[in-house]
Amino acid sequence: MTQSRPRVIWRFVDGVHGHDNQSAGLIAALRERADIEVFEPARAARLPALLYWALGRYPPGAALPAPDLLIGAGHSTHLSLLAARRARGGRIVMLMKPSLPCRWFDLNLIPEHDAVKDCGNVITTRGVINRIRPAPVKDRALGLFLIGGPSRHHDWQNEHMMDQVRSVVSHFPNHNWELTTSRRTPSGWLDYLRQHLEPGLLRRLTLHDWRELEPDWLVRRLPLADTAWVSEDSVSMVYEALTAGAAVGLLDVPAKGRNRVSRGAQSLLQNEQVVRYADWLTGKKLTPMREPLDEAGRCAEAILARWPVGG
Repeated sequence: MTQSRPRVIWRFVDGVHGHDNQSAGLIAALRERADIEVFEPARAARLPALLYWALGRYPPGAALPAPDLLIGAGHSTHLSLLAARRARGGRIVMLMKPSLPCRWFDLNLIPEHDAVKDCGNVITTRGVINRIRPAPVKDRALGLFLIGGPSRHHDWQNEHMMDQVRSVVSHFPNHNWELTTSRRTPSGWLDYLRQHLEPGLLRRLTLHDWRELEPDWLVRRLPLADTAWVSEDSVSMVYEALTAGAAVGLLDVPAKGRNRVSRGAQSLLQNEQVVRYADWLTGKKLTPMREPLDEAGRCAEAILARWPVGG
């Protein structure tokens, strides 16, 4: 009996944590379901990539086996993916809404809140794909706060966010809480908490500056948490918490009108997958989804079905 060869995947990264996290999540899901070999050829800058495309060659991958799949996330990977496909073949799987026409790629995995019209080669995902996997057993006394910050879609108020954290920690006296900031969190906000929160609450609340955490801290810690409160500006962390199988609450952050982030949150609220802080105050309980999200797994299965071995 002839054994099929492993699928060869070229993964293009741009160094942006959120982008690279998505492609890593998809590749991990593919690896669970198929025999694959993954290579990471260097991403070419814009002008060299255009030249490589015109010449039909891709020198950064010249020594690599020809790819079956080329996977990338982030606008700066687009031209390298196109040049590499023209030079060596394979199918391009683009994560996120591309800045080039989606028909130029073989498959696009695009979050529903980006509201892209289907051009025949789009799989709409619930949130962004991530690397989170649910843990077999949860710590029923562990809760997490995942804090974002101001953006083009949201404002920020130190006191308002602190008051919400105070209220939640006070309501669950038997929980141990951990709070982590992220890249957009104002730099002095943790000090603000230390100065204004009561000592009794701080004893049950461990504060983490994201810059001091190991890169995989959230991947390891979030699946263990029974409950996660996420600031609603942080759409990627909301979906990571849902993928982890946690009961998810949304912390209020002042929005600058209706936008794609608020559309995504509204969809989750309508489907009762998350609970807004204001509704929780009136007695609505946080409950986990019956089945955690697994968009990486769903997309991996769709890719393998679309392009079977030897197909």
